[in-house]
Formats: sequence, structure tokens, C-alpha cells
Amino acid sequence: MPSIRLGTASPSTQPTTAKTLALLATLARRAASHSIDLLLLPEAFLGGYPRGSAFGCVVGGRSTAGRDEFAEYFEQAVDLGDTVGQAGAGAGEKWIRRELDPTTAAGGEEQKQQRGDGTREELEKIARETGVFIVTGLVERAGGSLYCAVVYVCPTQGIIGKRRKVMPTGTERLIWAQGSPATLRAVSTTIRGVRINLAAAICWESYMPLVRQALYSQNINLYLAPTADARDAWLSLMRTVGVEGRCFVVSSNMAVRAGGGGHGEASEETVSPGGRRMSVAVDGMEIALPRSPTHRRRRKSVFDEDGNEIVLCCPADEDENSASSRKPTTNGVAGESSTETQGGEWSCRGGSCIVDPFGEVLAGPQWEDDHGIIFADVDFRECIKGRLDLDAAGSYSRNDSFKFSVEGLDLDPLPY
Repeated sequence: MPSIRLGTASPSTQPTTAKTLALLATLARRAASHSIDLLLLPEAFLGGYPRGSAFGCVVGGRSTAGRDEFAEYFEQAVDLGDTVGQAGAGAGEKWIRRELDPTTAAGGEEQKQQRGDGTREELEKIARETGVFIVTGLVERAGGSLYCAVVYVCPTQGIIGKRRKVMPTGTERLIWAQGSPATLRAVSTTIRGVRINLAAAICWESYMPLVRQALYSQNINLYLAPTADARDAWLSLMRTVGVEGRCFVVSSNMAVRAGGGGHGEASEETVSPGGRRMSVAVDGMEIALPRSPTHRRRRKSVFDEDGNEIVLCCPADEDENSASSRKPTTNGVAGESSTETQGGEWSCRGGSCIVDPFGEVLAGPQWEDDHGIIFADVDFRECIKGRLDLDAAGSYSRNDSFKFSVEGLDLDPLPY
């Protein structure tokens, strides 16, 4: 099998949904320039994860200011043109195939409008123009409810699936509705001739053994874990999932600076096999800058009048080939993270990572880096090799003795 390049990053939500979409487009273009086939972005990346917000609520009481805050948060969520559906399942295949009736224009005019606010179309456009398969977390509004969701955006077919978080964690339940377990459905795509069965578990859904089993039962070989968990223990869970499911695991979590969002629009950087590379954008093209042997120290930089960061070079800088061309690696790792603290305090440290089917960490964890991309070249045949001695949803599950089903979800395994 040809190698597939999996990528992830730890960007933070920008002040508006439009700016976050612009940052997503920038990340997708940079991923394409580094030959990344599939890019995972964090939980609630579009719409934002309301870390630290209480929305003025205590047991037995709500505040006016808290309701105003919730209204603002609701308005930042995206409308994908889907329905609430039975038990939060949405319209399923009808929505995916665009079989739902378009909305009527304001004022009851006969002219029909596209469903939603255009976010779906924008995501599909970004994937189509970059050729990158994008999986991103988002906060979706449907009816009067908000859902923490994930969409799978194929460059050629558009959105081929969407799921909603079945169990919001802790006080998330105050603002996010429960999604139907029917949305745990895995999707399948082909990249470079390789069949990839992928599914996402959102944040602490990965701590729910039956959710994990629901994904394994569909014969996935790629487990995606957008999250808001920045604890060291999270990496241990991702390694366990890799071993348990005999699948590759990609996780993405925002690195958020204290007091606000990141600065991904102004400063761009990609982590490559040779270490950290700095770059600037000129007329929409990324130009990699020379790297000093002391590259793990923060480089001095200035900003031009257009807001682009320009890294200042020094005589000791060494020229290197651009990482945009695909190169073989001796250890199977095509990306590494940096533990460098880039200055300032962090309300969330990130920790995005990539793990193989035997629990080995291929890239990351990506701590305190809100604008880098990490990636790894992987051989999906490793998933098959792992099935030699462990198949958690096949014979190893003793399905002759244990019966497992999920309401509304077809668990027939997808073929490789």
C-alpha cells in the first residue's frame, strides 16, 4: 500500500466564525503544500469551545447576563442546513445527499434559498480547492438546540458524513444537546488507492467503552479524536485506543492562549521531519524561511503593514529543502511536535497527536503551539497486521457469547 500522510494541528477558534473559516482555509492550503492527505482539526473549532464559561447558571438560578452570553454563543454556531431529527439524529442520508427542501426566502417569497448559512458549502469548497480531506469539529445549531458535531469533508464528494456528540461532558450538557447514537456511523473513502474507514469520537466519548466498541464494530482503521482535553493522561488513552482498535489514531485539541484566541492568521508555521520551520505568506504562497541550528528557541520577528510575520534571519541560518515535497523517513515519522513555550500563559495547552495501531506515538503531543501542523506518513496495512492477534470487534470479541447493538446504528463492518 502507498503511504498516507495524516495531519493534525492545535489552532484556536478566532473571534468570529468567518475568521475561523479563513484560518481553516489557510491550514488546509498549508496542509496541501506539505502533501497531507487528511487533516483533523479540534472539537468545536467552528463556533468555539466555551472553556471557563458558566453562562450565569447555578442550581436554581440564571442571570440575565448569562442568557445574553448564551445568545451570542448561539449566534456564533454554524447552521449546516440540517434538521434536529429524531432524538437528535438529524436528517441523515437525506441531508448528506441534499434531498431536503431548500428554505424559503425571507418574507415568504417563492424564491428558494440554500439551506443553512453557507458553512457547509464553504467547507466543501476549501476541501475541493486544496485536495485535502478535512475533518473538523464544530458547534452546530439546529432548531433551538446546539450540538457539538464533526463533519467529514471529502475533496471530491463534499460532506460524506456528520455526527453529533452523544454525551456532552459535565456542564457541557447545559448548552449542548445530546446527539443520537445513530450518528456514530463510520464513513469510508479512498485516498491514493487505499480504502480508509474512519469515524470520530468527540472528546470524552473516547472514555465511553461502548462508544469505542461501536466504532470498532464497523471495522474502522482510522479513529479520529477531536477533543478539549489537554491533560497528559489523554495521550495514554489515545495509545490505548490504537492498541485496542488496531487502528491509527489522530487527535486534535486547541492550544489557547490565556485571555483569548490564538494568532493563527498572523503567524504560520509547519512542523516537518527536520524540525520546526518558519514561513511567511506572500501573495497567498507559503515561503519557508531558513532555520537556525538553535531552532528550538523562539526566533525574533517583525510584522509588516499587512500583518504578516517576517522572521529575522541570522548568519548561522542553514538552507534546507522545502518540506512540501514528500520524502521517505527512516523511522516512519513524518512530523514531530515541539515542547517549546512560545511565550505567555495558556488556558489550554493543546496536545494534538498521531498514534499507530500498536500504540506508538508517531507525532506529538503538540503542546503550546497554536499555529503548527504535525503529520506522519502511515501504512494502513499495519492495521491488518495488528489483527493477527487482536480484533476487538471480530473473533476476539467472543461475539458468540456477548451481544452488542446500538439503537439506530447499523454495525455491519465496512470492508477494507
